[in-house]
Parts: sequence; C-alpha cells; structure tokens
Amino acid sequence: MVHQSKLDPVTFEVLKNGFINLVDQMAEQILRTCYSFVIFNRDFSCAMCDAEGNTIMQGTQDISVHVGTLHLTAKAVIEDFDDDIHPGDVFLVNDPYRGGTHFNDVRVIRPVFYNGKIIAYMQANGHWADMGGSTPGSFDVNSKDHYGEGVRIPPVRIWSKGVYLKDVANLLVSNMRIPEERLGDLRSQAVATQVGENQLLQLVEKYGINTILTAFDEVQDYVEYMTREKVKKLPNGTWETTDFIDMDPELGDGLIPIKVKMTVKDDEIFYDLSGSHPYISIFLNSGFGAALSATYAGTKTFFPDIPLNSGFYRVVSTYLPENSVVNAPWPIAVTGFCSGAYEKIMNACFELWSNIMPERAIACSFNLEYLLVGGNDKREGYNNQYFMWYDWMPGGHGGRIDRDGANALTAVFGLGMMIQPSEGQERLSPVLTTKLEILTDSAGPGQYRGGCGVEKGGVLQNIENTVMSYCCDRSRSVTWGIFGGLPSIPHGVWLNPDKEDKQFLGTVFSNVKLKNGDMFTRPSAGGGGLGDPLKRDVYDVLEDVIDEYVSIERAEKDYGVVIKEIDRDLDQFEIDFKATEETRKYIRNHRKHWLEEDIDAVYDMYLNGEVDHLDLIRRYGIVIDLSTNTVLRKSTAQNREMMRKRTLAHWD
Repeated sequence: MVHQSKLDPVTFEVLKNGFINLVDQMAEQILRTCYSFVIFNRDFSCAMCDAEGNTIMQGTQDISVHVGTLHLTAKAVIEDFDDDIHPGDVFLVNDPYRGGTHFNDVRVIRPVFYNGKIIAYMQANGHWADMGGSTPGSFDVNSKDHYGEGVRIPPVRIWSKGVYLKDVANLLVSNMRIPEERLGDLRSQAVATQVGENQLLQLVEKYGINTILTAFDEVQDYVEYMTREKVKKLPNGTWETTDFIDMDPELGDGLIPIKVKMTVKDDEIFYDLSGSHPYISIFLNSGFGAALSATYAGTKTFFPDIPLNSGFYRVVSTYLPENSVVNAPWPIAVTGFCSGAYEKIMNACFELWSNIMPERAIACSFNLEYLLVGGNDKREGYNNQYFMWYDWMPGGHGGRIDRDGANALTAVFGLGMMIQPSEGQERLSPVLTTKLEILTDSAGPGQYRGGCGVEKGGVLQNIENTVMSYCCDRSRSVTWGIFGGLPSIPHGVWLNPDKEDKQFLGTVFSNVKLKNGDMFTRPSAGGGGLGDPLKRDVYDVLEDVIDEYVSIERAEKDYGVVIKEIDRDLDQFEIDFKATEETRKYIRNHRKHWLEEDIDAVYDMYLNGEVDHLDLIRRYGIVIDLSTNTVLRKSTAQNREMMRKRTLAHWD
C-alpha cells in the first residue's frame, strides 16, 4: 500500500490537528456544563464521524472503549433513519446490542449538513449515573437480561429539525433516578455536538468543502497506511492465550475462559476469540461492540504514536463467536462488561503483543471496578433528596519491560478518566471517606514489579433507604504476571471490617441494605509483575520497603531479600546480604515444587497460620472463596495451569 496524499503536507497537518482540536472543544463544553459528577470526572468521550459513520477523529483524553464503538452507533442511526435525517435533528442511542457498550453510556449524535447534504456526524458519549432498572446506578448483579438493567435506547430522535422533543426526553428520564441530572447531561452533550458542528462549518468556510471532505478520507487513509507499515515489519505468526472471569454464579466453582488468538499476516492483524465460554448468568458478558473495541484498544496500546480512527480499524479484524461471553445477544445482561470480558480481552492482547514487541511488554493491570451507593440524603439542608455515590478506584498497572508498573492510575478501560476527588464526593453525598492510601504488598512481584493498588474506606452518615452495589472481578482470577512475574492481590468489599459482624461482600453484589454508621473498605489490586522476582535488584526492594510499597515480610517471601528495620521513622533499614543470598537460593531450589504441592496439605498450613493468603496466591496458586474461606478446587487447577505458562516456564 502506498500513501499518496491529495492535499499538500501543510494543509493536511493543519486539518488533521484541527479535527483533533474540534473534538477536544466538544469535550471542554461537556466539562463546563455537565450535571453529573461521573461525567465531570471524564467518563465521557467525543468523536467526529464522516457521512458513512466512520470515525474521523477522537479527542486527546477519550476513553478507549467508547471511541472503539462510536462509529458503530453512528452507523446504527444511519441504518435506522436512512433518508429521514434533517438539519437540526439530534439522536440518542445507548443500545449495547447495536454496537454500544452498556446502557449507562448514552450517545448524543448530531448530523452536520452543508448545502443540504450530510457531511459528518458529531457524537458525544457520556456515562449517565443511572438508567433506571432495579438497582441505583443500574448495575444489578441479579439481572439475567436487560430489563432489570435500565432503559434501552435504540436510535431515537430527541430533536427534530431543531425542535426539542420534550415528551420523548421525559418519557426516557422518568424511568431514571434523579431525572433532572439526566436532562442536564443530555443538554450538555447536545450542545457539545453543536460546538463540533460550528467548528467544522468554520473549517469548511475557510478551506472549502472539497478540501474538508478530502481531508476526512486522508486522515483515515493516513492512519491505515501508518499502521500497515508498522505491522509489515513484524514477524508473521499466530499467538494465543487465555484470561478468565471469576465465575458464573449458576455454575459454581470454575473460572470462565476468554480465549484470544491473534494472527499477524503481512500487513493485517486478525483476532479469533473462538473457544471463549458461552455467555454467563451474570452481567459481566460483553456485547459485540465492546469486545471489538477491546481488541482495538489492546492493539493500539502497542502503537501509541498512531492516531486512532477508522483507518486503524481497517487493519484489525476480529471474530467474536455468537452466544458467547464476548458476544452476548439481546437480551442477555451486559452492563458489567467493563469489569468482565472487556479488560480480560485487553490484558490478553497485552500479553500477546508483549511476545511480539517485547520492548513494549506490560503485565496484566488491575481490574476496573465500580462501587455504587444510592438512597435518601438526610443531611440538614439536603431535603431528603435522592443521592448517588458512584465511585471507581485507581489501581496498579502491570510491570513493564524496563521499569515498574504505574502506581494508583485509572484502569486501562479508560485512562482519560480522572480519579474522583473525595471532597467533591462528600459534598454531593452523605458518604465520608475515611481512608485512601497506597496499599502495601498490593503490587505483583517481579524483576519489575507491578504498580501498587490503593485501599479506600468510607462511612455512611445521615442516610435512609440506602443500598450498595459493586461491579468488579478478579477475586479469583487474580491479576497475573508475565515472563516469570507473580500475581498481585484479589479484589472485594468488606462491610464493617473492624466490627464483630464484619462481612466480605465479594466482587459482585447488588442492593445490600445499609444503615447509619456502616463502614466499608475495599482494595484495588496492583499490576502483575514482569520478570523473575529473584532478579530484582536488592536495593530496589529496599526502596520499596522504605516507601511502604512492600512489607519486610513480603520482601523476604517474594523477593528473597532479608531486610532489618533500624528506625522506620528515619527510614533506616539494612539489607542482610548473607541471609539474602541463602534465602534466594532456597526459594530458587523449591519454588517450582510449590505449585505442585498437595492442596489439602497447604490449606491445613493456611488454617494453622503457617502460610498466609498471599502465600496461597503467589507460591501455591491456590484460589479460595474469601466469604467462606474454602478452597475452590477447579479454579485452583485452572489458575495453576495459567501460572505454569506465565510464570514457572520463565524461571531459571
């Protein structure tokens, strides 16, 4: 393929960057006018699409899962309305079975006309904090189909020839909690698309319609050309791996496999997810659009210098088996896809590309999670109004080929998202943050350790009729390492952890009733380690102990580095080099056998306090159910097999 531009280089660069600026201007409009705290913290994305719905350009801080699906929802509008689209029309769609993600991601789509013809579509997608359904926040673990998850919006007209269809809007938001907030976000997104329209028409007036339409094609061809040129330099071949969702509640013990096979042939990339598990009885399934986006995002991570638009999509093909956990049909529940199938596909892609492009290698990153609390706010002056506390956590990214993973970063699902400020949350809801700190020993050990996760706690005050729900994963399929690296820690929420009636609620639950004074805490995992932990520089381990990223105990158990504390307040510690040499030799001689140890014998040691939970995970590969403290034998067998390939096979 030869890229021959029809535009001179200066005009091409000016317009390419002008399109990016146009989309960023849409984003700035949303930030300044949105109503919900969720969207204000950048759980939104924008894009400009051409007349066929193909993505021309995204913004600089857009979320990967959104951008990879916006062209699909633009095409859905075109398909449904065809020649019945007029100047001043604006459409809504959130349908995950038509290429969207989940019901909370509501797309506002505006056609742009010039001289009576559609030349583009402006699209603003925002995560609405509630879409109705049986649970505040619309994340109901118990929903087997979409009817319990909220309002499904196929392509629908919300402005007709410039006239706001108030009755349609009211019909929709009347089925949602805090409807005035939903209407505020709708207006914000609609005006953002208008900003995009105005910006584009200014460019048309300055450069002419033919130049702009040519630039639409050129920027997509340019991305396709750049991508193909890079792929051509890679070796042809096929690579495959498997990641897991924790479970299907109706099936009991057993990790749910997501199999990803990638083939590079000449200048094209093919993904085949055949062999992935059938769709499950919980909302962690993915629709086809989100799963497709996961392969785009997982690939794009290894080509960071290439812009993202539909030109990139021409190079990447994906087969998603029907009726599977990665392509669930209507009406199977998919709202939790982001914590379920999506990031498993992304991390599997990371592992595959790490083998092809080891200079960019990265281990598994922590799992996206959402904690939702909804009820009546009884604080003075809040008039018993309904509140939504909608929180996501930062966590650790995987260790990299020449450095540690990033600490306390937003999930790979959407790196453009912000970490929500506790002060803002406390002003808007009766939930007081009691703890938010880096969590010691949360990072997966490796020659380059994973980034650290965090722990966040809170207490509920002045509440009534309040419930909590949680959407997460990796309490059993713990964030894994590669090239000899070790796993991090499991996720899960504890209710009243410091009281006698403490309860482990797990990683997926809905509508847990809360009362005044209830406290909760949850960790986010660190990233998986990369490389043999015994090859980590002893002074790097010492620095981790000083920084409280790693405890003295785990420094010895995971890295074989024996450290003595002299004065913690003065950061004075000392490495025992002789003991370290002996400990590392002992671990090196025994560690390959630990993964083969009898499960019952190890479990007895755990019950007797001879080994702890992290020993079970990192040394013995044993998976337990934290709510019952019992061994999950099938999950353990699957986990051990995974560790043999990703970890043991790379040890000397």
